[in-house]
Amino acid sequence: MSTTSAIMRIIRTYFDLPEEDRGAVIALGNFDGVHCGHQVVIGKAIAIAKTLETSSAAMTFDPHPRRLFQPNTTPFEMTPSGAKSRQLELLGTDIHYAIPFDGGFSSLDGKTFIENVLVEGLRVRHIVAGYNFVFGKGRKGNVSLLKECGKEHGFGVTIVSAVQAGGGKTYSSTVIRGHIQEGRPRQAAELLGRLWEIEGEVMTGDQRGRQIGFPTANVDPGLYVMPALGVYAVWVGVPKGTDTFWHKAVVNVGLRPTFNGEGVTVEAHLFDFDDDLYGKILRVAFVEFIRPEMKFDGFESIKAQITTDCLKAQEILDAPAPDDITSPNKNSEFGNQR
Repeated sequence: MSTTSAIMRIIRTYFDLPEEDRGAVIALGNFDGVHCGHQVVIGKAIAIAKTLETSSAAMTFDPHPRRLFQPNTTPFEMTPSGAKSRQLELLGTDIHYAIPFDGGFSSLDGKTFIENVLVEGLRVRHIVAGYNFVFGKGRKGNVSLLKECGKEHGFGVTIVSAVQAGGGKTYSSTVIRGHIQEGRPRQAAELLGRLWEIEGEVMTGDQRGRQIGFPTANVDPGLYVMPALGVYAVWVGVPKGTDTFWHKAVVNVGLRPTFNGEGVTVEAHLFDFDDDLYGKILRVAFVEFIRPEMKFDGFESIKAQITTDCLKAQEILDAPAPDDITSPNKNSEFGNQR
Protein backbone atom coordinates (compact mmCIF):
# COMPACT_ATOMS: atom_id res chain seq x y z
CA MET A 1 0.00 0.00 0.00
CA SER A 2 1.46 3.34 -1.00
CA THR A 3 1.48 6.35 1.27
CA THR A 4 1.72 10.07 0.70
CA SER A 5 3.13 12.93 2.73
CA ALA A 6 0.71 15.45 1.21
CA ILE A 7 -2.44 16.34 3.12
CA MET A 8 -5.57 15.18 1.33
CA ARG A 9 -8.35 17.75 1.01
CA ILE A 10 -11.81 16.67 2.19
CA ILE A 11 -14.54 18.57 0.34
CA ARG A 12 -18.22 18.23 1.22
CA THR A 13 -19.85 20.22 -1.58
CA TYR A 14 -19.76 20.57 -5.35
CA PHE A 15 -20.95 24.21 -5.39
CA ASP A 16 -18.74 27.27 -6.03
CA LEU A 17 -15.43 25.50 -5.60
CA PRO A 18 -12.08 27.21 -6.33
CA GLU A 19 -10.32 26.08 -9.48
CA GLU A 20 -7.73 24.04 -7.58
CA ASP A 21 -10.57 21.82 -6.30
CA ARG A 22 -11.98 21.19 -9.78
CA GLY A 23 -10.76 19.41 -12.90
CA ALA A 24 -9.71 16.21 -11.13
CA VAL A 25 -9.66 12.59 -12.19
CA ILE A 26 -12.38 11.10 -9.99
CA ALA A 27 -12.89 7.52 -8.82
CA LEU A 28 -16.62 7.01 -8.23
CA GLY A 29 -18.10 4.59 -5.70
CA ASN A 30 -19.18 4.15 -2.11
CA PHE A 31 -15.95 2.22 -1.46
CA ASP A 32 -17.18 0.74 1.84
CA GLY A 33 -14.12 -1.04 3.15
CA VAL A 34 -11.74 0.50 0.58
CA HIS A 35 -10.82 -3.13 -0.10
CA CYS A 36 -8.27 -4.44 -2.58
CA GLY A 37 -10.75 -4.26 -5.47
CA HIS A 38 -11.60 -0.66 -4.63
CA GLN A 39 -7.89 0.11 -4.41
CA VAL A 40 -7.44 -0.90 -8.05
CA VAL A 41 -10.14 1.61 -9.11
CA ILE A 42 -8.65 4.36 -6.93
CA GLY A 43 -5.10 3.53 -8.02
CA LYS A 44 -6.13 3.78 -11.67
CA ALA A 45 -7.55 7.27 -11.03
CA ILE A 46 -4.30 8.30 -9.33
CA ALA A 47 -2.23 6.99 -12.26
CA ILE A 48 -4.37 8.79 -14.86
CA ALA A 49 -4.22 12.02 -12.82
CA LYS A 50 -0.42 11.89 -12.86
CA THR A 51 -0.45 11.43 -16.64
CA LEU A 52 -2.82 14.39 -17.05
CA GLU A 53 -0.89 16.42 -14.45
CA THR A 54 -3.98 17.13 -12.39
CA SER A 55 -5.43 16.13 -9.01
CA SER A 56 -6.72 12.67 -8.20
CA ALA A 57 -9.97 12.31 -6.26
CA ALA A 58 -12.49 9.83 -4.95
CA MET A 59 -16.17 10.67 -4.59
CA THR A 60 -18.27 8.94 -1.96
CA PHE A 61 -21.61 9.76 -0.37
CA ASP A 62 -22.24 10.53 3.30
CA PRO A 63 -24.27 9.11 4.87
CA HIS A 64 -24.31 5.86 2.96
CA PRO A 65 -27.47 5.86 0.78
CA ARG A 66 -28.80 2.78 2.56
CA ARG A 67 -28.99 4.77 5.80
CA LEU A 68 -31.25 7.32 4.09
CA PHE A 69 -33.55 4.80 2.45
CA GLN A 70 -33.53 2.30 5.35
CA PRO A 71 -33.07 4.48 8.45
CA ASN A 72 -33.88 1.68 10.90
CA THR A 73 -31.31 -0.74 9.53
CA THR A 74 -28.67 -2.02 11.94
CA PRO A 75 -25.13 -0.61 11.54
CA PHE A 76 -23.47 -2.16 8.50
CA GLU A 77 -20.59 0.07 7.37
CA MET A 78 -17.01 -1.21 7.56
CA THR A 79 -15.51 2.24 7.01
CA PRO A 80 -17.68 5.23 7.96
CA SER A 81 -16.68 8.50 6.30
CA GLY A 82 -13.79 9.48 8.58
CA ALA A 83 -12.12 6.08 8.39
CA LYS A 84 -12.68 6.07 4.63
CA SER A 85 -10.92 9.42 4.28
CA ARG A 86 -7.86 8.09 6.12
CA GLN A 87 -7.60 5.06 3.82
CA LEU A 88 -8.00 7.22 0.71
CA GLU A 89 -5.23 9.51 1.92
CA LEU A 90 -2.92 6.55 2.58
CA LEU A 91 -3.45 5.42 -1.01
CA GLY A 92 -2.26 8.81 -2.24
CA THR A 93 -5.56 10.46 -3.21
CA ASP A 94 -5.44 14.28 -3.38
CA ILE A 95 -9.13 15.01 -2.78
CA HIS A 96 -11.99 13.17 -1.08
CA TYR A 97 -15.35 14.52 -2.24
CA ALA A 98 -17.57 13.32 0.64
CA ILE A 99 -20.86 14.53 -0.81
CA PRO A 100 -23.84 14.86 1.58
CA PHE A 101 -26.53 12.37 0.56
CA ASP A 102 -29.98 13.69 1.42
CA GLY A 103 -33.47 13.59 -0.05
CA GLY A 104 -32.74 16.29 -2.61
CA PHE A 105 -29.52 14.72 -3.81
CA SER A 106 -31.11 11.27 -4.00
CA SER A 107 -33.78 12.63 -6.37
CA LEU A 108 -31.22 13.44 -9.10
CA ASP A 109 -31.47 11.07 -12.03
CA GLY A 110 -28.26 9.70 -13.51
CA LYS A 111 -27.88 12.24 -16.30
CA THR A 112 -28.64 15.19 -14.01
CA PHE A 113 -26.05 13.93 -11.54
CA ILE A 114 -23.44 13.84 -14.29
CA GLU A 115 -24.32 17.25 -15.70
CA ASN A 116 -24.93 19.16 -12.45
CA VAL A 117 -22.39 17.56 -10.14
CA LEU A 118 -19.58 16.13 -12.27
CA VAL A 119 -19.56 18.54 -15.21
CA GLU A 120 -20.89 21.89 -13.98
CA GLY A 121 -19.86 21.57 -10.34
CA LEU A 122 -16.52 19.73 -10.52
CA ARG A 123 -15.47 20.09 -14.18
CA VAL A 124 -14.27 16.51 -14.06
CA ARG A 125 -11.40 15.60 -16.42
CA HIS A 126 -11.79 11.84 -16.23
CA ILE A 127 -13.96 9.31 -14.42
CA VAL A 128 -12.86 5.88 -13.19
CA ALA A 129 -15.48 3.42 -11.96
CA GLY A 130 -15.96 -0.27 -11.38
CA TYR A 131 -17.80 -2.31 -14.00
CA ASN A 132 -20.94 -2.60 -11.83
CA PHE A 133 -21.18 1.00 -10.59
CA VAL A 134 -24.75 2.37 -10.60
CA PHE A 135 -25.98 5.78 -9.54
CA GLY A 136 -28.82 8.30 -9.68
CA LYS A 137 -32.49 8.02 -8.79
CA GLY A 138 -33.62 4.41 -8.86
CA ARG A 139 -29.99 3.37 -9.48
CA LYS A 140 -30.70 3.69 -13.21
CA GLY A 141 -27.43 5.38 -14.11
CA ASN A 142 -24.65 2.99 -15.14
CA VAL A 143 -21.26 2.88 -16.84
CA SER A 144 -22.83 3.03 -20.31
CA LEU A 145 -24.41 6.38 -19.38
CA LEU A 146 -21.05 7.61 -18.07
CA LYS A 147 -19.40 6.78 -21.40
CA GLU A 148 -22.20 8.40 -23.39
CA CYS A 149 -22.07 11.60 -21.35
CA GLY A 150 -18.28 11.60 -21.40
CA LYS A 151 -18.33 11.87 -25.19
CA GLU A 152 -20.96 14.62 -25.00
CA HIS A 153 -19.24 16.73 -22.34
CA GLY A 154 -15.59 16.01 -23.05
CA PHE A 155 -14.41 13.95 -20.09
CA GLY A 156 -12.69 10.58 -20.27
CA VAL A 157 -14.11 7.39 -18.78
CA THR A 158 -12.24 4.27 -17.66
CA ILE A 159 -14.17 1.23 -16.48
CA VAL A 160 -12.33 -1.29 -14.32
CA SER A 161 -13.27 -4.95 -14.70
CA ALA A 162 -13.87 -7.23 -11.72
CA VAL A 163 -10.69 -7.71 -9.69
CA GLN A 164 -10.10 -11.32 -8.69
CA ALA A 165 -8.92 -12.41 -5.25
CA GLY A 166 -7.18 -15.70 -4.54
CA GLY A 167 -9.02 -18.75 -5.81
CA GLY A 168 -10.77 -16.75 -8.51
CA LYS A 169 -13.14 -14.99 -6.09
CA THR A 170 -14.12 -11.38 -6.72
CA TYR A 171 -13.36 -8.83 -4.01
CA SER A 172 -16.68 -7.95 -2.42
CA SER A 173 -17.75 -5.69 0.45
CA THR A 174 -20.58 -8.13 1.15
CA VAL A 175 -18.17 -11.06 1.50
CA ILE A 176 -15.81 -9.08 3.74
CA ARG A 177 -18.70 -7.89 5.89
CA GLY A 178 -19.71 -11.54 6.30
CA HIS A 179 -16.21 -12.47 7.48
CA ILE A 180 -16.38 -9.69 10.09
CA GLN A 181 -19.86 -10.62 11.30
CA GLU A 182 -18.91 -14.29 11.58
CA GLY A 183 -15.67 -13.71 13.49
CA ARG A 184 -13.07 -14.19 10.74
CA PRO A 185 -10.91 -11.05 10.91
CA ARG A 186 -7.90 -12.64 9.21
CA GLN A 187 -9.97 -13.54 6.15
CA ALA A 188 -11.40 -10.01 6.14
CA ALA A 189 -7.88 -8.58 6.31
CA GLU A 190 -6.76 -10.61 3.30
CA LEU A 191 -9.48 -9.00 1.15
CA LEU A 192 -9.17 -5.52 2.68
CA GLY A 193 -5.41 -5.40 2.33
CA ARG A 194 -5.10 -4.37 5.99
CA LEU A 195 -6.49 -5.19 9.42
CA TRP A 196 -10.12 -4.18 9.86
CA GLU A 197 -10.70 -1.56 12.54
CA ILE A 198 -13.36 -0.02 14.74
CA GLU A 199 -12.62 3.59 15.67
CA GLY A 200 -14.45 5.42 18.45
CA GLU A 201 -14.32 7.58 21.54
CA VAL A 202 -13.57 6.03 24.92
CA MET A 203 -16.70 6.39 27.05
CA THR A 204 -17.13 6.11 30.81
CA GLY A 205 -18.03 2.52 31.69
CA ASP A 206 -19.09 0.81 34.90
CA GLN A 207 -15.47 0.28 36.12
CA ARG A 208 -16.00 -3.48 36.67
CA GLY A 209 -12.87 -4.33 34.72
CA ARG A 210 -10.75 -2.18 37.01
CA GLN A 211 -12.29 -3.87 40.06
CA ILE A 212 -10.95 -7.27 38.96
CA GLY A 213 -7.55 -6.01 37.83
CA PHE A 214 -8.21 -5.70 34.10
CA PRO A 215 -9.14 -2.07 33.34
CA THR A 216 -10.80 -1.68 29.96
CA ALA A 217 -11.43 1.16 27.53
CA ASN A 218 -15.10 1.20 26.54
CA VAL A 219 -14.95 2.22 22.87
CA ASP A 220 -18.11 3.65 21.30
CA PRO A 221 -18.59 1.58 18.10
CA GLY A 222 -20.83 4.19 16.47
CA LEU A 223 -22.06 3.14 13.03
CA TYR A 224 -19.63 0.28 12.43
CA VAL A 225 -20.85 -3.17 11.50
CA MET A 226 -20.54 -5.36 14.57
CA PRO A 227 -18.22 -8.38 14.51
CA ALA A 228 -19.27 -11.70 15.98
CA LEU A 229 -19.68 -11.40 19.74
CA GLY A 230 -16.69 -12.66 21.66
CA VAL A 231 -13.06 -12.05 22.53
CA TYR A 232 -10.35 -11.07 20.02
CA ALA A 233 -6.61 -10.44 19.93
CA VAL A 234 -6.23 -6.87 18.67
CA TRP A 235 -3.91 -3.93 18.27
CA VAL A 236 -5.20 -0.68 19.80
CA GLY A 237 -4.05 2.61 18.31
CA VAL A 238 -3.74 5.42 20.86
CA PRO A 239 -3.38 8.99 19.54
CA LYS A 240 -0.53 11.16 20.72
CA GLY A 241 -0.33 14.46 18.91
CA THR A 242 -0.47 13.68 15.20
CA ASP A 243 0.88 10.14 15.68
CA THR A 244 -0.82 6.87 16.55
CA PHE A 245 0.96 4.44 18.88
CA TRP A 246 -0.11 0.80 18.68
CA HIS A 247 -0.42 -1.47 21.72
CA LYS A 248 -1.13 -5.17 22.03
CA ALA A 249 -4.53 -5.79 23.58
CA VAL A 250 -7.50 -8.07 24.01
CA VAL A 251 -11.02 -6.89 23.30
CA ASN A 252 -14.45 -8.20 24.23
CA VAL A 253 -17.31 -7.45 21.86
CA GLY A 254 -20.51 -8.38 23.58
CA LEU A 255 -23.70 -7.82 25.50
CA ARG A 256 -22.05 -8.49 28.89
CA PRO A 257 -24.48 -11.31 29.78
CA THR A 258 -22.99 -11.76 33.24
CA PHE A 259 -24.13 -8.28 34.26
CA ASN A 260 -27.33 -8.08 32.17
CA GLY A 261 -25.81 -5.33 30.04
CA GLU A 262 -27.78 -3.60 27.31
CA GLY A 263 -26.46 -2.95 23.81
CA VAL A 264 -23.22 -4.10 22.22
CA THR A 265 -20.02 -2.99 23.95
CA VAL A 266 -16.44 -2.93 22.67
CA GLU A 267 -14.16 -3.16 25.71
CA ALA A 268 -10.40 -3.25 25.19
CA HIS A 269 -7.76 -4.16 27.77
CA LEU A 270 -4.35 -2.82 26.70
CA PHE A 271 -1.30 -4.74 27.91
CA ASP A 272 1.29 -2.82 29.95
CA PHE A 273 -0.62 0.44 29.68
CA ASP A 274 -2.01 2.62 32.47
CA ASP A 275 -2.58 6.12 31.02
CA ASP A 276 -5.97 7.82 31.10
CA LEU A 277 -7.89 7.11 27.88
CA TYR A 278 -11.26 8.75 28.60
CA GLY A 279 -12.34 11.01 25.75
CA LYS A 280 -9.63 9.80 23.38
CA ILE A 281 -10.43 8.35 19.96
CA LEU A 282 -9.02 4.82 19.79
CA ARG A 283 -8.56 2.52 16.82
CA VAL A 284 -9.13 -1.19 17.47
CA ALA A 285 -7.55 -3.37 14.75
CA PHE A 286 -8.85 -6.95 14.85
CA VAL A 287 -6.33 -9.78 14.37
CA GLU A 288 -7.86 -13.08 15.50
CA PHE A 289 -10.99 -14.44 17.19
CA ILE A 290 -10.22 -16.18 20.50
CA ARG A 291 -13.56 -17.40 21.87
CA PRO A 292 -17.30 -16.62 21.81
CA GLU A 293 -18.98 -14.57 24.52
CA MET A 294 -19.70 -16.50 27.73
CA LYS A 295 -21.69 -16.04 30.91
CA PHE A 296 -19.86 -16.53 34.22
CA ASP A 297 -20.84 -17.27 37.81
CA GLY A 298 -19.01 -14.28 39.28
CA PHE A 299 -15.86 -12.16 39.47
CA GLU A 300 -13.43 -15.01 40.19
CA SER A 301 -14.44 -17.07 37.18
CA ILE A 302 -14.38 -13.96 35.00
CA LYS A 303 -10.89 -13.07 36.24
CA ALA A 304 -9.59 -16.56 35.54
CA GLN A 305 -10.99 -16.54 31.99
CA ILE A 306 -9.68 -13.03 31.24
CA THR A 307 -6.21 -14.15 32.39
CA THR A 308 -6.42 -17.05 29.93
CA ASP A 309 -7.69 -14.72 27.17
CA CYS A 310 -4.82 -12.29 27.73
CA LEU A 311 -2.23 -15.06 27.54
CA LYS A 312 -3.78 -16.34 24.29
CA ALA A 313 -3.86 -12.83 22.80
CA GLN A 314 -0.22 -12.27 23.75
CA GLU A 315 0.68 -15.56 22.09
CA ILE A 316 -1.14 -14.59 18.89
CA LEU A 317 0.34 -11.08 18.74
CA ASP A 318 3.86 -12.20 19.68
CA ALA A 319 4.00 -15.04 17.16
CA PRO A 320 6.18 -14.53 14.07
CA ALA A 321 3.59 -13.39 11.58
CA PRO A 322 3.63 -14.47 7.94
CA ASP A 323 4.59 -11.79 5.44
CA ASP A 324 1.02 -10.69 4.88
CA ILE A 325 -1.31 -7.88 5.87
CA THR A 326 -2.16 -9.39 9.26
CA SER A 327 1.36 -8.57 10.43
CA PRO A 328 1.45 -5.12 12.06
CA ASN A 329 4.93 -4.50 10.66
CA LYS A 330 3.61 -5.01 7.12
CA ASN A 331 1.39 -1.93 7.37
CA SER A 332 3.31 1.35 7.36
CA GLU A 333 0.79 2.78 9.82
CA PHE A 334 2.11 0.40 12.45
CA GLY A 335 5.68 1.64 12.05
CA ASN A 336 5.47 3.74 15.24
CA GLN A 337 4.10 0.89 17.33
CA ARG A 338 5.38 0.27 20.85
